[in-house]
Amino acid sequence: MSRFLKGACIAALFAGPVAAEPLGLGHDVTPDEIAVWDIDVRPDGLGLPQGRGTVEQGEEIFTAKCAVCHGDFGEAVGRWPALAGGQGSLTNARPVKTIGSYWPYLSTVYDYVSRAMPFGEGQSLEVDEVYAITAYLLYLNDEVDDDFELSSENFVQTRLPNEDAFKSDDRPETELAVFTGEPCMENCKDSVEITMRAAVLDVTPEETAAKAAEVTQASAAATETETTDAPAAAEAAPETIDPALVAAGEKVFKKCKACHQVGEGAKNRVGPVLTGVVGGPAGAADGFKYSKPLLKAAGGGLIWTQDELSAFLAKPKDYLKGTKMSFAGLKKEADVAAVIAYLKSTAP
Repeated sequence: MSRFLKGACIAALFAGPVAAEPLGLGHDVTPDEIAVWDIDVRPDGLGLPQGRGTVEQGEEIFTAKCAVCHGDFGEAVGRWPALAGGQGSLTNARPVKTIGSYWPYLSTVYDYVSRAMPFGEGQSLEVDEVYAITAYLLYLNDEVDDDFELSSENFVQTRLPNEDAFKSDDRPETELAVFTGEPCMENCKDSVEITMRAAVLDVTPEETAAKAAEVTQASAAATETETTDAPAAAEAAPETIDPALVAAGEKVFKKCKACHQVGEGAKNRVGPVLTGVVGGPAGAADGFKYSKPLLKAAGGGLIWTQDELSAFLAKPKDYLKGTKMSFAGLKKEADVAAVIAYLKSTAP
């Protein structure tokens, strides 16, 4: 067929009368069909289903279905996101945005877990399981105690710490007028002033060098002081533990309580009893089955001094290859120091 005839045929198709009747495709959407996709939960509680779940239940579910990616304590595995910690980091060069540091509404947590988790199995969790996991995530971020139960009754009253830092989008009123119309191309400001330098990016070497010099001077001064005061340190009074540091350590130890116990009546669980561990020999908890690498280290005379324990708590798997401890480690030196202070306080 010639191009001319093909064109004539196509034109004839479009030249016909428009169909006056519906095509008969589809049907009116039913309430049940709407319910399948209408599953979002708003901050005011709209869309929240009836249900409840405890921190204890959430820990069990999280360990079975979430920890493979997010870690047993929300610390993250590999490049998967951390779900706990990050408080006070939002002004850092690399902020850690978690439920406890950044997210504004608990409804966002519930909605995302319900809609998309576990990865590859979205919407497979029961309502009560979602409540329990959400409760456990609150616990990991030190927002609730370990006996907390989250339910449809108290959900709206449970607030996240960064909620007040969010505000409604006012760009239509504040920015739209500025960025519409004719753009200014010259003499747009009376004066230009440098208010900040990108030292974090190491693109302002003079400022970076100045800071490095300050650090070097401070380090040298500290070393000189330590050398001068060495004889006096040997005669110092017995160590006293800062009560505030102990209290902070007790709070951080919540991340450890799933596996370890301390104090009177403590028992071995997934991990050994840690009462009196600071300054004691490794592998000394009666009745606990330690890993072979730790038993070997204990046989070699390993003592849990503050330095050794600090290194282990920061990166257990790097410190002791083959350790049974699944926890990735405490990322903040302050948290490590606080936990050790707390453990010292539990010594008999």
